[in-house]
Amino acid sequence: MRTLSHARGHAASEAHGIDLAPMLDFVTNLLIFFIITAVFVRQGGVEVARPTNSEPTTASSSKAIVIDERGEISMDLKTIDLRAVRAHIEQFRATDTKGGVLIVADEHAPTGAVVAVVDEVHLGGISNITFTTQSATR
Repeated sequence: MRTLSHARGHAASEAHGIDLAPMLDFVTNLLIFFIITAVFVRQGGVEVARPTNSEPTTASSSKAIVIDERGEISMDLKTIDLRAVRAHIEQFRATDTKGGVLIVADEHAPTGAVVAVVDEVHLGGISNITFTTQSATR
């Protein structure tokens, strides 16, 4: 009888280890999942249209709109109202269909005035807009 209990005690002491096979299967599955999903992640970027070395064939003119620090708008050295910007742009576009607009805003000009002028230029039919700033001369 002693040999039987002795054999059971010896077998029970050998079975105290942890079975790592299920954990290794789980880790392998996670590794495969992350490798597969990482392949399909695309980094977003900005496409840049680089200028070419060729000379432009036609020179297009541009209309300058100046916005001072008080938000007053002037074109052709005359102060105009915001509501007149669209009419001036439509008249300019009728004479030059490929022309653009240069908006020269004071660095302290109200942002709302600049945005309103841009909106009026877009409504006038021109989407080629260039921006520049100037500091106030004091």
